[in-house]
Amino acid sequence: MPPPDADLHPVATGLAKKTVDEHSAEQPLKLFAGWFCPFVQRAWITLEEKRIPYQYVEVNPYHKGPELLRTNPRGLVPTLEVAPGKSLYESTVLCEYLEDHYPDRAPRILPEAGKDDYTRARARIWTDYVTTRVIPAFHRLLQFQPSEHEDGERRLDELRGEFRAHLLEFAREMDPEGPFFFGSGLGLVDIVMVPWAVRLWVFEEFKGGLRVPDPGHGGDDEKAWDRWRRWLDAVSSLDSVKKTTSDHEHYIPIYKRYADDVAQSELAKATRAGRGVP
Repeated sequence: MPPPDADLHPVATGLAKKTVDEHSAEQPLKLFAGWFCPFVQRAWITLEEKRIPYQYVEVNPYHKGPELLRTNPRGLVPTLEVAPGKSLYESTVLCEYLEDHYPDRAPRILPEAGKDDYTRARARIWTDYVTTRVIPAFHRLLQFQPSEHEDGERRLDELRGEFRAHLLEFAREMDPEGPFFFGSGLGLVDIVMVPWAVRLWVFEEFKGGLRVPDPGHGGDDEKAWDRWRRWLDAVSSLDSVKKTTSDHEHYIPIYKRYADDVAQSELAKATRAGRGVP
């Protein structure tokens, strides 16, 4: 019997459906993807930003069909088939591969090696921060069940504070002018963070809000919150983000499973076990 997560809307919708249709023709480079997955969106945004020809192949990773298992024995998305019998996975690895393998495709999401190795290294520090700090805190908050704890509401508020603290730390490391993390151009750090940033609505929907202070009410953190808002506005407005996002209504049942702590994704199970991103 398939896990409950397998019963999801089968295809992308809205602007993402149009993007899928535009990339349905056979291409040597194939993105095996689930329309709903934020890790997929990282690689998908990179492909769209760089305008690299690719074929989009929709798969349900909870069914792990033979085509997906042929390309990735772990059965996870995103998987990028770069040539027959040659596939890569792990979303940040895919973004870096696309940057390295298509150096003439703008925008450059990392400085060229040997030109600004300090910034390249900082980019890897903050992409790691997103994966090891931000995403686990996102899921600890989303999956927490206050009704199962005597001090559930207090603990829920602590988890909100923990997650907000990670957003503030991220914002404080941004270039002060921006609007993106390292300045005027979109980069790898922005791409790895944006899928979770545009899903912050889940906390309003299921957890009583994130309670980010309104403009002018951030106290000592006002400058950092202002920088966070400017960054969020910039990345949310990108065509590549809009074109890889489906209609809101189809995300709701997926994230309700996380909010009820019944989701069976590898990330949901790792969160329940107190582990980080698998």
